[in-house]
Amino acid sequence: MQHDEVIWQVIRHNHCSFMAKIETGIFCRNPYNVTGTCNRSSCPLANSRYATIREHEGVFYLYMKTIERAHMPKKLWERVKLPRNYEKALEIIDKHLIYWPKLLVHKTKQRLTKMTQMRIRMRKLALKTREKIMTVPTKEKKREARREEKAEKAAQLDNVIEKELVERLEQGLYGDLYPIQKYKELLSKEAEMNEMEEEEEYATEYVEGYEELEEEEDMEDFGGRAMINDDADMDDDDDEEDDEETVYIDRKRDRKSSARKLEKEEPNSKSKKKVRVHVEVEHEDAPERQRAVL
Repeated sequence: MQHDEVIWQVIRHNHCSFMAKIETGIFCRNPYNVTGTCNRSSCPLANSRYATIREHEGVFYLYMKTIERAHMPKKLWERVKLPRNYEKALEIIDKHLIYWPKLLVHKTKQRLTKMTQMRIRMRKLALKTREKIMTVPTKEKKREARREEKAEKAAQLDNVIEKELVERLEQGLYGDLYPIQKYKELLSKEAEMNEMEEEEEYATEYVEGYEELEEEEDMEDFGGRAMINDDADMDDDDDEEDDEETVYIDRKRDRKSSARKLEKEEPNSKSKKKVRVHVEVEHEDAPERQRAVL
């Protein structure tokens, strides 16, 4: 038969594995303790009728112990799930602990309030970005430093071996097995090829363009010259007669050269009409103007 007073006397005065004595007081490490302090009313071992609040995976549960289940350690605690709403959780506690001591009911509600506040603070802290303190792995740093030193030594050793082999080749220690002259020729050819590629990258070239546009401009200049000369011949003075004759000769040459180009480019275009140019030449002695049709 369980006797609460005897259990408390043994625990308090002899030994308890959950007791923690410090300068500020005596505390209890038992997870079912309501207040966390070691006293007669808060001890879950020395009270056959006990209730507390515990958390499991973010959910609060109401744990209750009665004297009727003392002989069944497997079914000693009755567990009731509490909702997330604080007011509804208080209503469930009042419903299940209606005939229990008022001090125990009050302590249970206080524990629910503290745990709810703690959960709210945890959510707020999870949303904030904070600096994460991490330990410095000294062993790994030392290991990496040793590996770097070994790699540097190995690289220097490879360079020394390469220089030594090149010197032996130049001295002719290997004879005809490794001809040094061919090796030097290959190196020189590679260097020349690299130089040629670099020069080609920065070389500039000039290419002809707008050939068709130049031919069209020549035709337009020919027609424009004839019309300008027609207007200018009406107002020229006696001193410009020689210039008009030279212009007339140049025009004939231009006409012949342009006709030849057209015949070469378009031999079948005979149906097109030829452009006629009227030229007037005026002399002092001649009463009438002389007209020439091209």
